Amino acid sequence: MMEDEASTTEYDPFAAFDHSIGVGHVRDPHATLAALRAETPVYAGRIDRVFGLPEMPIIMSSPDTKHFCALSYDAVSQVLLDGATFSSKGYATSMGLVMGHSILEMDEPEHRAYRGLIQQAFTLKAMEKWERDIVAPVVHACIDAFASRGRADLVRELTFPFPLQVIAAMLGLPEEDLPEFHRRAVELISIAVNIERGFAASQALRDYFAVQLAARRRDPRDDVISVLAHAELEGQRLEDEEIFAFLRLLLPAGAETTYRSSSNLLFGLLSNPEQLDALRRDRSLMKQAIEEGLRWEPPLTSIVRTATRDADVCGVSIPAGSVVGIAMGCANRDPARWPNPDAFDIFREQKPHVAFATGPHTCLGIHLARMETRVALDTLFDRLPGLRLDPAAEDVHITGLTFRAPRSLPVVFD
Repeated sequence: MMEDEASTTEYDPFAAFDHSIGVGHVRDPHATLAALRAETPVYAGRIDRVFGLPEMPIIMSSPDTKHFCALSYDAVSQVLLDGATFSSKGYATSMGLVMGHSILEMDEPEHRAYRGLIQQAFTLKAMEKWERDIVAPVVHACIDAFASRGRADLVRELTFPFPLQVIAAMLGLPEEDLPEFHRRAVELISIAVNIERGFAASQALRDYFAVQLAARRRDPRDDVISVLAHAELEGQRLEDEEIFAFLRLLLPAGAETTYRSSSNLLFGLLSNPEQLDALRRDRSLMKQAIEEGLRWEPPLTSIVRTATRDADVCGVSIPAGSVVGIAMGCANRDPARWPNPDAFDIFREQKPHVAFATGPHTCLGIHLARMETRVALDTLFDRLPGLRLDPAAEDVHITGLTFRAPRSLPVVFD
């Protein structure tokens, strides 16, 4: 277990993190972002200031550093596809302080080599096994707890807890460690809110994973930590600290985003009963429904890069050294690419979106996230006839700026 005095106080890292990302403060950023995008494909300035949020030092910069934010689909795509001009290394001076040297902050060719090693834990065979042995049982167990009740809060009782349980099972962690494990992971990504807790969480996770990794090196098991411990590519293997860095990243990257993307999709469906009914009747629509949910409300709306040289993005000059935000959520609603982009419509023409980024840093867990969401929805539809938004519920909505999700999804079923 990872326990100390700091973690047993009344401090709530989940509430602190939500506050920092605009939950309860920013309800719907899309109209404001659309107005900015209509003026320019690349905004000169900080988006957090536009919404009156405290500045989040996602990449540490000096007071005279220039800030930009790519807003249009073309601008976002250009930045993401040009890793030589727009580097990920800036994360080393912020999230890297607590994550360690992870894939998040790597450029080519280091990124390609490291990703090749990590991907060995995410094979198609592993995905099929996880679906059968982990994801489906976890989802069923969550639904078991409320299936006889006729009503539930799908966020609190399903979409929030199940991705965490899946990640922990993939890693082979004891179930009793999950609450503290989750707490530490959220404190880790809240470094800008409380730097001391961020560093303490980083060390606690490192110490915890060191015990787990040493056991897997001695006695490999059928889990992700064991694969990472023994992965080899062209004579290269992962050092312990590299594995710790990836494991620190995996929980917030996997559990947080899957919880939010599945919640957002369910909100879109529950708010559009005719589409919900169509999907319930015809599961062949599932793939396009999942992609529409990701396009319409991606769980993570923006990431950051640093310009390594002077650049021109869609006619906007960006000096070397500038911090460049990449507003994937705004790009996914660009009317130049999608007609009526603010509407949730699972029947719209399918086009690639950037919810998982694009280019070299496309999300490593893209297939896992889609699979988890598919299993969750299929199981809900199979087990809860007449699933619908609770008619007595008031003002159910998605909230947040950087990370977005509904706080609750009250439903009833037959």
